[in-house]
Amino acid sequence: MSIASPSAVDELLNYRLNVLLAQSGALTTRWCEGRFGITRREWRIIALLAVDGPTSMGRLSERANLEPDRISRLFSSLKEKQLVVRVPDPQDRRRALVNLTPRGSSLYDELFPISVGIHQTLLSDLTPSEMQTLDSLLSRLTERARTLTDQTPLAPKASRRLGGSRHLAWAKMT
Repeated sequence: MSIASPSAVDELLNYRLNVLLAQSGALTTRWCEGRFGITRREWRIIALLAVDGPTSMGRLSERANLEPDRISRLFSSLKEKQLVVRVPDPQDRRRALVNLTPRGSSLYDELFPISVGIHQTLLSDLTPSEMQTLDSLLSRLTERARTLTDQTPLAPKASRRLGGSRHLAWAKMT
């Protein structure tokens, strides 16, 4: 197996990261869904709001690395569960920000230590030096991915609602 010169899909960085996320994320998902009645994506929104405080939907979309329409659906679901609320923007009363309700803050206070425990258990096989190296490498790879995304023109997205398919677009190119 070679990460430098992959010859199979399971040697690709994104594949390996996806497998890691699927395995470690399954623990978080079980806690989120089983005990707290939220999805892992909803947990991401709650955790970001707990750190950032009242936030615009656009900023939340950027921070969560999710498309605005997905953020809108997550907000609706979390609002229905009484975990988030819209509040006026103190600098522009015409705008609204998203914030946690006391119930959302309480959920965060209970679930975050569980997430930290999963995080620490996952990293427990690494030495402090290896953890520093991993942190540095992840930061560099993330920045490189941002640069690549910004520099690479992408084909327009297919409209799934209108029956579009990226598969069909790819088939037309070949």
